[in-house]
Amino acid sequence: MNGGLAIAILAAGSARRFGGGKLDAELNGRPLGSYAVAAVRALGKPKIMVGRPIPDFASAALALGEATLLKNRRAEEGLGTSVALAAMQASAAGADALLLLAADMPLVRAETLAALVAAVGEHPSAVLHPDGHPGIPACFPPGWYAKLAGLEGDQGAGKLLRDAEVTLVEVGPDELRDVDRPEDLSGIPLSKLR
Repeated sequence: MNGGLAIAILAAGSARRFGGGKLDAELNGRPLGSYAVAAVRALGKPKIMVGRPIPDFASAALALGEATLLKNRRAEEGLGTSVALAAMQASAAGADALLLLAADMPLVRAETLAALVAAVGEHPSAVLHPDGHPGIPACFPPGWYAKLAGLEGDQGAGKLLRDAEVTLVEVGPDELRDVDRPEDLSGIPLSKLR
């Protein structure tokens, strides 16, 4: 890749169903959001898309030099605005690909992210979710940046992936578990955390 890989961790949501503070909630002694930062470490320094307030895990990653922060001033309008901002930043940087992942999916493996980056070409690469549709984490070529930049509201990249030609990367049955509510934390198999 000549222009490099852009990596965006989506962390700007308000976590209403969780009651706020989701990404700083403790999971096996670490903040939930820190697992996404660790998963991308071998691929490069991510931009963490943040809203208000900025999660502590993101501030810690910034302080350690593990990530930069990108403030989404429209975060309250929905996930689509964070994806759009990430795509605009990737385009402005001339990135060869944009890897998107959510900060509330602590079991996503570094190997899966590397496989997504290796599989992206003319078409995006994505994982297949249990509902039978492709979704994030996913990696997008530059030809997709304008489409992603047009997303608004609560529509994420999955909306665009459903009708597209996508290279699928297989994942294990638990890898795509996310945390929406406090009780979801107890459903995360700790033995699979890295």
